[in-house]
Amino acid sequence: MDMRHFRYFVAVARERNFSRAAETLHIAQPPLSRQIQQLEDDLGVALIDRSNRPFTLTEAGRFFYEQAVQMLAKADHIREQTRRIGHSKREVFIIGCVASTLYGGIPDLVRRMRARWPNLDIEIREMMSTEQVVALKEGRIDLGFGRVRFNDTEVERLTLREERLFLALPKAHPKALPNELVQLRDVEGETLIVYPSKPRPSFADEVLNLLAEHNVSPGNVEEVREIQTALGLVAATMGVSIIPAASQRQRPDDVCYRMIADEKATSPIIMSYRQKDANNRIAEIKTLIGEMYADNPTWLQLSELRLAR
Repeated sequence: MDMRHFRYFVAVARERNFSRAAETLHIAQPPLSRQIQQLEDDLGVALIDRSNRPFTLTEAGRFFYEQAVQMLAKADHIREQTRRIGHSKREVFIIGCVASTLYGGIPDLVRRMRARWPNLDIEIREMMSTEQVVALKEGRIDLGFGRVRFNDTEVERLTLREERLFLALPKAHPKALPNELVQLRDVEGETLIVYPSKPRPSFADEVLNLLAEHNVSPGNVEEVREIQTALGLVAATMGVSIIPAASQRQRPDDVCYRMIADEKATSPIIMSYRQKDANNRIAEIKTLIGEMYADNPTWLQLSELRLAR
């Protein structure tokens, strides 16, 4: 397989028609059909169910389409960034972070980094905790902020703080009382919406393990990809969800948030970086985080600090 196969298949999958896909790609239809057949032969599975008109994708085809879209996007990003770096000659520093940290300290930290290093190009990439480790080791990011605890000999990990967890409830839920604390046991029997569904382990596993430690059994567990989807389902009265404190800023009009009183109902914010980088820019970033914590911003007030102010 090469990138051409990915482009061809994505075009065919989107158009659901070989003729239209060929027009989009500016090639003739017969060569396109042969390329897709060659791809299926190479994989040893059918990607397209040709018995229907318009045709549909098989289960394997749907999976391949999702991965191909990501591969093409990544390739475009690499091409664009390589050109930009080559033209600007500026150093690029890439931060990977889970989405919920964007509602906490990441924006403030990036502002401080830009002030400290005005000639540094800083990028933020949303990335799951486990994905950050691979990205660090492969050199695709320079710093990571996640929530899942694990060990790796090449990656140094520093827990910055423990953030309180909240229960997200539909506005009409009986436990959605103003300023009332809730307990983990209040999740008993409820449909619990967890995220992300993949990759695992993830924040979803942290939540499920916490409930298991307290012998709390939800009535049903629904897994979704993103926190935005989870809160959308909560707003639709399809269940409840457990989220970090800083994420309360989302959907304030149709979701009610109540802090979970249990002392262990927290989620860590963990900074990850390559061990070999520990004495370079990372040391200064730790200092910036300490200064940021010393200002005691609003989003920090529901956290127990691990890194000194």
